[in-house]
Amino acid sequence: MKSEVYFSDLRASARRNLLDKIERLMEKGGFDDILKKNKGALVAIKLHFGEKGNTAFIRPVYIRRIVDHIIKLGGKPFLTDANTLYAGTRSDSVSHLRTAIENGFSYSVVNAPIIIADGLRGGSYYEISVDGELIKKAYIAREIVDADVFLSVAHFKGHELSGFGGAIKNTGMGCASRKGKLEQHSDLKPRINRRKCKGCGECIKHCAHGAISIKDKKARIDEEKCVGCCECIVICPNGAVEIQWDKDAVKFQKKMAEYTKAVLEGKKERSFFINFLTTISPACDCYGHNDAPVVPDIGILASKDPVAIDQASVDLVNKQQPLPGSVLGGKKGKKLDIFRAIYPNIDWRVQLEHAEKLGIGTRQYRLIRI
Repeated sequence: MKSEVYFSDLRASARRNLLDKIERLMEKGGFDDILKKNKGALVAIKLHFGEKGNTAFIRPVYIRRIVDHIIKLGGKPFLTDANTLYAGTRSDSVSHLRTAIENGFSYSVVNAPIIIADGLRGGSYYEISVDGELIKKAYIAREIVDADVFLSVAHFKGHELSGFGGAIKNTGMGCASRKGKLEQHSDLKPRINRRKCKGCGECIKHCAHGAISIKDKKARIDEEKCVGCCECIVICPNGAVEIQWDKDAVKFQKKMAEYTKAVLEGKKERSFFINFLTTISPACDCYGHNDAPVVPDIGILASKDPVAIDQASVDLVNKQQPLPGSVLGGKKGKKLDIFRAIYPNIDWRVQLEHAEKLGIGTRQYRLIRI
């Protein structure tokens, strides 16, 4: 059976602005029904606050309307995310909260408190049994598990390890504690291509775990210290950091899907997903910068099915032609796979196929425009 995915473009008028359309998506998609069955529910709004210096994340004004709609329905919303594995401005709760507020997610703007889901340093979590192909127990941030209703609000964009990041990544990776993030990255061991390495040391500045050093004017990675966060891959200005994409990226995506299953355990009927197809940047919002969007802004999608909404999002992106000023500026074609064009070694279908196999959702969908 096909899942329903509701879609709104970004057109607006005096009669209905874009914020009104967000509420309409939630109503038509079935979110209102979830809250009517769960009066006074604590609602975890899982989003990405954006790294400091990044500007591609979802605008706080959109989140405010989502929050206000939940309050109107009698829910108790809070904004949340879990701390990061890599070095950055969101690796502990204090820094994470400061970054969120500086990026516009203050209480006065969004009308909801921020609760970092896995504690001060990422050590607050529950062990959830999964019995997946690769994951047997998942380590999910405590406040996500304790919430009554789960609402993923994801900025849809490219990603260097999974091809794209949408509802599945926002849920599976985003809701994992630091221990859970480490488990998902554990097979990703970067290596240095000595021919390309210039010994600039940029990778050392961004390694939170002291795993990189310079020897004989070339970078060197200590595999015992490396946790596989792979920030060094994008940071390297010379493209000298590589991994075994054909093997490791497949495992990464499968683990991410299995963690998504763990997050939704016992909460599948109380979960909802919204994807913003705006400022579709080529890489994750975890970097302190964002490159130009690869395609024009498309719209907003909503669904109870995380697999269907991600499949629909990819399909809508692949109907677009790359923007001239982007990393794909010179590429054209009616059947161009946008994310494979950015990351030729990553088959993004793996996360969707594995999630479907796990029973999380279906890739078959019916797109309903509002």
